[in-house]
Amino acid sequence: MTEYSTLAGGGITAASNAPEPFTFYKPAIDGLNAEQLGPLAFKAYEKLTIDEKLNTVAGINCNVLYEPIPFFNKAPCEMTIEGQNNTAIVLGRDRPADTLSGYGGVGHTQAGAIDIVVGRMGHKPKMFDQDDNKWFTDPDFIKDSARIYISQKTNIDENFNLTPGEVGNSKVKSGIALKADGIRLVAREGIKLITSVDKINSQGGANVAKVGVDIIAGNDSRDLQPLVKGRNLADALHRLAEDVQRLAGIVSTVVNAQITLNGALQNHSHKFYGDGMVGSPDPGLSLASPHVNSMLTKVITKDFTTLTTDLVKWRANYLSSSGDSFVNSKYNNVN
Repeated sequence: MTEYSTLAGGGITAASNAPEPFTFYKPAIDGLNAEQLGPLAFKAYEKLTIDEKLNTVAGINCNVLYEPIPFFNKAPCEMTIEGQNNTAIVLGRDRPADTLSGYGGVGHTQAGAIDIVVGRMGHKPKMFDQDDNKWFTDPDFIKDSARIYISQKTNIDENFNLTPGEVGNSKVKSGIALKADGIRLVAREGIKLITSVDKINSQGGANVAKVGVDIIAGNDSRDLQPLVKGRNLADALHRLAEDVQRLAGIVSTVVNAQITLNGALQNHSHKFYGDGMVGSPDPGLSLASPHVNSMLTKVITKDFTTLTTDLVKWRANYLSSSGDSFVNSKYNNVN
């Protein structure tokens, strides 16, 4: 279901090929109400003439726009740069929520943070309550519309309620997070995701292990699996195909030998004298038997043994995590 405005001039902001009902869109123009602005501010707005609204506070042509903007609960250590339309840059210390939160809240040093945020309180911002008291808000990493958060010391995964995945959660370390409805990284040339580049982390600790990249959809890592290495997988499949082809040749050899044996047995006969069977084997069988036995012996002792050995090596090399050409990534995962 798509939300829309019933006010004059209202409209719908829609994205192309957008799925519904999973994606909801706000109206292009919300209108203003007393619940968001507070009674006093809303009355002042209602007293404006249409021309005054259009020319001074309607925001057309990117002029001044009258809209509810919550007041920020600024901490003593914070310096803020605030715009007219619910935009802010806060220079302070690690603080994912109220002033008691984060490492800034508990008084840690070396926990400086920069919080770049737009749209505090998300799609339902509030400026005054119904008693015309200012409505103050803290950083809200869930409701706020979009932010870039940079901190010298923080629990970045915990702050944004992120699943650990295979990489795990970063704690008491520097962190950067970007959060919005849509994030795009656009490069005119290449994009690299590189991990484990330094021997020492921001807190002076040693980076002793390689840590990879998790690509997690839905913030659910229960079915997280290693990414496949394409060249190794292709090589593994080619070698397996060769072994299958060799197996087909072995089976063909056995079948031909069996046909030869069957023909010899079909032409073989004995003479019966009294109660017993007496006589010499048919010459065709006596000639064919050594040849057939030799062929079958070669298949068993050489061809099958070689193939079995090759398949054992194939499994160890491509399907074992200790193999040189293991088809799965040891570090990077996806669900």
